[in-house]
Amino acid sequence: MIKLSAIALWTGVTALMSSLAFAAREEHRFDVSVDIPTLGFYVIPAESNWIHLEQTLPWNIHTSTLEGLRKNFDVKHDSSAIHARLESEPYLSNGRDDQNIYLLVSFNGKALSHDAQPREVLSRAQAVAGGRFALHIQPKVPAGGYKPGRYYGSVNLVFSAAAP
Repeated sequence: MIKLSAIALWTGVTALMSSLAFAAREEHRFDVSVDIPTLGFYVIPAESNWIHLEQTLPWNIHTSTLEGLRKNFDVKHDSSAIHARLESEPYLSNGRDDQNIYLLVSFNGKALSHDAQPREVLSRAQAVAGGRFALHIQPKVPAGGYKPGRYYGSVNLVFSAAAP
């Protein structure tokens, strides 16, 4: 009887221990994607880990100046020049229009604007050869100087090329 009780107790403890071994569970889900450009026309960030993230312009506390941003793009078009424009006027805002910080945006050394007419940023020869070209974003110092606060904004670039 004692042996039977000991066996039953041992079986119960073993069953309990094995169920506790599987009591904890972790699952991880993550998304994976790829954007494979056409070889005839592409304008893609050279460093892919920044384009979908908020970019912070560095504030230099020693000089009280706001520094700019420089990022590179790999660009190619097999038959014509590449043009670019801004979808809207680029600026940083803290909610007060009189304190907006307007941004100067250039691509391959060519200043961009939000005019409806795009500007040629790569000649046909540059576009056909392809290469890496810089995007620069520089803040313009507001008339009253920089004011303390949190500022947010967007830069919306549109690149286009003529159809072959």
